[in-house]
Amino acid sequence: MGIALGIDLGTTNTVAAKADLDAADAAVVDFELPQLVAPGEVAALPQLASTMYLPATGELDEPLRRLPWGDAPAFPIGAYARAQGARVPGRVIASAKSWLSAAHADRKGRILPWAADDETLPRRSPVEVQTALLDHVARAVAHAGHDVVDEVTVTIPASFDEVARELTLEAAQAAELPAVRLLEEPQAAFYALLQRRQNDLKALLEGVRLVLVADVGGGTSDFTLLSVDAGDGRGPPRIDRVAVGDHLMLGGDNMDVTLARSVEQKLTGAVGALDAVSFAQLVLSARLAKEALLADDAPDEFGVTLLSRGSRLIGGGRTSTERRDAVRALLLDGFFGACGADETVDARGRAGFAELGLPYAREPSIPRHILTFLRRHAAAAAASGAKVRDGLPIPDAVLLNGGVFRAHAIRQRLAAVFASWAGGPVRFLDVDGADLDRAVARGAAYASFVRRGRGVRIGGGSARSYFVGVDTEAGARALCMVPRGLHEGERVKVDRTFRVVLGQPVTFPLFSSTFAAAGVGELVDTSDLERLPSISTVLQPGREVPVHLEALLSEVGTLELSLRMTPEALERFRLAVSTRLDGVVEGAGAAGAGQVPQAGPVHKRIDDGKELIAGFFGHKSKDVDPRRVKDLRRDLEKHFGPREQWSLALSRELGGVLLAGLARRRRSADHERAFFQLLGWCLRPGTGAAFDDWRLEQLWALWKEGVQYVAEKPTWGSWFVLWRRVVGGLDSARQREVWDYLKPWLLEQGTGRKGAGATPHGQDEMVRLACSLERIPSSEKVALGDFVARKLGRGGLPSFWPLGRLGARAPLQGGALDVVGPDVAARWIERVLEHDLKVADGGSFALASLARLTGDRARDIDAGLRDKVVARLERVQAPTSWVQMVREVVPLSADDEAQAFGDSLPVGLRL
Repeated sequence: MGIALGIDLGTTNTVAAKADLDAADAAVVDFELPQLVAPGEVAALPQLASTMYLPATGELDEPLRRLPWGDAPAFPIGAYARAQGARVPGRVIASAKSWLSAAHADRKGRILPWAADDETLPRRSPVEVQTALLDHVARAVAHAGHDVVDEVTVTIPASFDEVARELTLEAAQAAELPAVRLLEEPQAAFYALLQRRQNDLKALLEGVRLVLVADVGGGTSDFTLLSVDAGDGRGPPRIDRVAVGDHLMLGGDNMDVTLARSVEQKLTGAVGALDAVSFAQLVLSARLAKEALLADDAPDEFGVTLLSRGSRLIGGGRTSTERRDAVRALLLDGFFGACGADETVDARGRAGFAELGLPYAREPSIPRHILTFLRRHAAAAAASGAKVRDGLPIPDAVLLNGGVFRAHAIRQRLAAVFASWAGGPVRFLDVDGADLDRAVARGAAYASFVRRGRGVRIGGGSARSYFVGVDTEAGARALCMVPRGLHEGERVKVDRTFRVVLGQPVTFPLFSSTFAAAGVGELVDTSDLERLPSISTVLQPGREVPVHLEALLSEVGTLELSLRMTPEALERFRLAVSTRLDGVVEGAGAAGAGQVPQAGPVHKRIDDGKELIAGFFGHKSKDVDPRRVKDLRRDLEKHFGPREQWSLALSRELGGVLLAGLARRRRSADHERAFFQLLGWCLRPGTGAAFDDWRLEQLWALWKEGVQYVAEKPTWGSWFVLWRRVVGGLDSARQREVWDYLKPWLLEQGTGRKGAGATPHGQDEMVRLACSLERIPSSEKVALGDFVARKLGRGGLPSFWPLGRLGARAPLQGGALDVVGPDVAARWIERVLEHDLKVADGGSFALASLARLTGDRARDIDAGLRDKVVARLERVQAPTSWVQMVREVVPLSADDEAQAFGDSLPVGLRL
C-alpha cells in the first residue's frame, strides 16, 4: 500500500496527519507543517494558520518568502501571515472556509479580504485560499519524502451543503491532491477516539447507546448524533450516524467579534464607530487575547491593540488591557450560559446579522442550539434506545471537539449545563481535551484504515434526504431521490416514469433535509425543506422519451443525479449540482445549455397570446393591421389580466416569442417601440428563471444593433427602459459596455465630446438605466452619483430614485463588494436631506435605501447619520418598513423590493 494523509482544513488552522497503510498497528502520526514565521525564517509547526497575507509591493521580497521546497508564494500563509495581518490592517484573509457556505456571495469570485478598501489590493476567492492551504500541505508532505500518497481525506463540517462540498473538492483537485475523499469533522473526531482507544473499545463504550459529538470550531458549530449497538459483546460495536445539525455559523470567530465589540466600546465610546478595515484588525487582535485568556495557564490580563489608520481614527494606536475574569465572564456567559431544557432557538432567529460580511447566527447560546438539535432528532435518538425526557433525548456520552473546547473553563461550563438537563452528570469522552487540535486530522488519516476493513466503521450513510421538485395535480411537491442513510457508492432508482423532451430545456429544483423521513419516490411538501441550486440542462436529441431518475452518493461524498432512458439503458445523462452564485447549473449532458425555464403551469390561453404576438412579429403578419401593434399590450391583458399579475412562466413564454421575432421589430416605428416595451416587461428582471442567461445572450444581439428609428424620441425611452429592466442579468463586462456607451452622453455633456452612434433622447431614462448598473466599478458609480446628486431638484432630474438605487447599501442583483463606500453614501444622503421629502419624487425611499442597515461595516453608514435619517423619515411619515430597514437588519418586503427595482416583479419572484 502506501501513505494516507488526513487534512483538517479548519477555519482557523489547518492540521495534517499521516498513516502508513502497511503498519500492523494502524498507527497515525502527526505531521508538522513548515511555514514562514518571520521574513526569511521558516519553522515546522503543529498547525498551519488558515490565514493568507497580501504584502504590499516591495514589502516582502521573494527570498524572504521562500519555503523549504523552493516555492516563494506571492501571498504567504501560516503563522507569519496571521501575525503580520494583525499588525497591518486590510491585507489579511482569515476564515476563508466560512465563505464556502455563504450562499449570498460569489464563492469563486475574488471577494477577499471582504473589508479591504484599497482597490489595488490583489483579492483572492475563497476557493483560491482553500487551494493554497491544501497545496501548501501537499508540497510539505512531498518535501518530507512522501512522494507517493495513496489517499487523501479532507474534512468538512457535517453541515456543509452540496455546493460547499463541491467547492472543497474543487480546491483539492486544483491543489493536485490524489484520490481525495471528504469526511465530516465530527466523524473524524470520533474516529480519532476509536483509533486511540482501539485496544479498550469495549470499556470506552460500555453502556453507551447514543453519543452527541459537539464540534465547535473557528467558524461553525457542528452537531452529530451517533448510535452505538454493542450487540452480543463478542464483536466490535456497530456505530451509525443518525443525525446531523443544520449549518450554523457560530464558533470561535463569533467570540472574537464579541470581544472586539467590547473593546471597541471602550476605545471609541460606541459599538460601530470603527470602519470595516480597522474593526477587522481589532478582531484579529481580540482573537489573540481570547486564546490567551481562556487558556488553562492564562495570564491575569492581556492587551488588545487597535492600530491607527490616520485621520479616520482619533489619536494613535491604542491598547485596551483586558482582564482574564472579565473576558471569561463575557464569553462564557454569552456563549455557554446556563439555560433551561426547553429554551430552544426560534427558527426565525437563525438568520443572523452580517459582521465582516458573514451571516453569523443571531442566537449566540451554543447550549440552546444543542437543545434545538436534540429535540428535532428525538425520534432518531429514541430508536437507538436512548432516554428521552419530555421530548429531550439525553445522550449517554458526549464527545467535544474543536479549538473552543481547549479551555477547561468552557468544558466545565458545558458539563454543568448538560447535568442540569439530565438531572445528573453526563459522561464526557476524552475529558482532558488534550488532542482537540489534532483529533480531526488524525481521524481523517485513520479513516483510510477503516475503509480497508481495519477498525470500526461509522455507518449510517447520507445524513440528508435529497428531493427533486415536481409538479403534480395537487401543486408543487418534492420527490425523494436520496433517503437518509443511503450509503456511499449506493445507487437508487425512482420507480416512477417521467417524460422529458430531448433538445429542449428542462430543470430540476433540488431540496434537502436533515430530518425529513421519506422513502425513495415518496412525495412530500416543500415548505420544510432547504432549497438547493436547481439543476438545468438541454438533453440531445430532440424528441420526447420516458426516463427514470437515478441518484448516487459518490465515494468521495458528493451527490450525483442522472436520467436513464427506459425501457433500456440507451443513454444516461449525468446532472451536476451548481456551485455558481446564481444557483443554476448546466447538466453534464448538455449541448449548449444555459439556464432553464422553471416548469409549472403557464396559462391555459398561452397559445392565444403567442398567436397575438406572432401576428405582429412572426413570419405571417400581412393579415394584421400594423397600426394595431400599439394595442398589443391591451389585447394581451384581455387574455391574461393586468400585466402586473403575469406569472414568471407566462412572462418568459411570451418573451420567447418576441425573441424569435427580433428582426421583425423593424416593420415600423410603432413595432419597434411596442417590441421594446413588451420584451423588457416579459424578461424583467433579467434573472430568476432558468435559462435567463440564454435569453440574455439572444437579447445582447439587440444591444449591438441599437435603435433603428433613431428620430423617434419615444422609442429611445422604451429602449432604455427595456435595458433597465433586464440589465441585472448581464455580467460585469456587459454592464461595463452599457456604461461605456452611456457615460459620454451623461457625464461629458458640454465638453464637446460625443458618444458613439446617433444622438439618443431621454436623459431621465438614461440616468435610471445607468444607476441600475450594479456590477460596474464603484469608482464609476461615484462619478455617476455625484453627477445625479448635483442635478436633483428643480430644473434637473425629476426623481430621486436613481440615486437611491445607485447608492443602495444592499444591491438587488449585484455583489456587495461593488457598492459605493459608506462615506460616499453619506455624502449623497446629506444632499438628499437638503430637499423637502414631501415633494421630492422618490426622495424618502432613496434616503432609506442609502441608509439601510446591513450589519456589514464595509457598507453601513455612521450610526449618528442613520439616526438623522430615521428622524427625517418619521417626520414625513414615510412607510414603517422604510424606517425599519434603516434601524434594523431586515429583508425587503415584496412591495419594497419592487420599489427598489423600479417596477413590479413577476408574480412569485423575489430577488
